Amino acid sequence: MKFELRLHFLCIMLFSNHLMPLIGTSIMASKITETARQKYFSGYQCNYEHTSSELSCLMKFAVFFPPNYSDQADKLPVLFFLSGLTCTHENFSWKSGMQKYAAEKGIVVVMPDTSPRGSDHPKEHDDWDFGSGAGFYLDATNAPWKENYRMYSYVLKELIPAVSENFNVSEENRAISGHSMGGHGSLIIFLKNPGMFKCCTAFAPISNPCQGLWGVKAFTNYLGEDKSTWNAWDATELAKTFTSGSPVNVLVCQGDTDKFLKAELLTQNFVDVAGQNEAIKLDYRLREGYDHFYPYIATHVEEHFDYIANFIC
Repeated sequence: MKFELRLHFLCIMLFSNHLMPLIGTSIMASKITETARQKYFSGYQCNYEHTSSELSCLMKFAVFFPPNYSDQADKLPVLFFLSGLTCTHENFSWKSGMQKYAAEKGIVVVMPDTSPRGSDHPKEHDDWDFGSGAGFYLDATNAPWKENYRMYSYVLKELIPAVSENFNVSEENRAISGHSMGGHGSLIIFLKNPGMFKCCTAFAPISNPCQGLWGVKAFTNYLGEDKSTWNAWDATELAKTFTSGSPVNVLVCQGDTDKFLKAELLTQNFVDVAGQNEAIKLDYRLREGYDHFYPYIATHVEEHFDYIANFIC
């Protein structure tokens, strides 16, 4: 294996002074294949794919490598960004403008897809807020979704280990962030796994899915009618009982004209609970005149990178 890796790195060096993997090559044991690469703010925006056993399908994810990334230099901090309803692995990379700030701060950014693809369960593709493109970052327990709608386990058991194995990123300096459904995902993954990430940020997160319209629909289908099982996947409920040896750092950013705020997101419910928990150091920023969509994200993404850099850079 060591001999094979040396040959792999030598081949890469012939084509790129940043030691970036070549398009179409498989990288190490996880069989991750690079399918696209584009230079971006002197770094590289890349797409990858690999076979997921948790999701029983081929999964795609995107990675931005800042200009100081090298397989032979120091390990860089890494941010995992989870996207929202209807999104793929490419929305945040193409719409947010985040590469400028990731490049400046030297942060690798990893962006997975939002659900399994191609399983074709009944009603999987009928609605934009459930099924395909709407995996809700949980592990389904209700048939047929329990067969492969396991985005929580995919992120924790496959994506994060694959990134650590295949790329020169730090396992100590990780952060997690997300938007809308992805904000929900980032909050629950952060709160359910204390110590794995140095901080968490969320743009307009689905904050109390046990009560919100999107969450109730998703949880009923993915988890079943027994609502006692829902709390484990709800950031507001998790915040009620969260404990930690030292306070954890969470930034929540919310536009005050977001049309989904009162019925679907319920951001204030999380803010009220987390704000009363001394184990959560919450920074809540309500932004006047901003809605739910990418102009809002692009406007405020720099301050999220500033916040994140305080903890992982």
